[in-house]
Amino acid sequence: MASIFAFRTRSPDRDRQTDEARFGQLSRALDELAAGIEAERTGIRNRYEAVSANAAFLVEAMENSAVSVLRAREMDQLTESLKACLRRIEALGRQKDFVAGLRHSLDIFADEGREADEESSAPLAHREALRQF
Repeated sequence: MASIFAFRTRSPDRDRQTDEARFGQLSRALDELAAGIEAERTGIRNRYEAVSANAAFLVEAMENSAVSVLRAREMDQLTESLKACLRRIEALGRQKDFVAGLRHSLDIFADEGREADEESSAPLAHREALRQF
């Protein structure tokens, strides 16, 4: 029969390492999310600029000649495409802010955990030192 007094806990250093690994993994995941969001925003901004340039050329062409039904439809499509780009850029901005907020919360939480570990291990270290004397 095993004694309940033989129960041992892990060392605070091992707990700290486990926490750091866990928070490091979360931090890297948040960095990947932020990078993906920024890459998508860059691509959509480039697309928006290209569509804007096409729309400007189309407006100029429409001013120089009679407006055809085909040109009017093309302009409607470009307008809708520009609106969709702006909506997506706005959504990605909100996502970027959200991920930044998560990252900030993670940093605060991890810092508070480190401080709590340091505070709780200080009395233990002091008691250990006294026991050695």
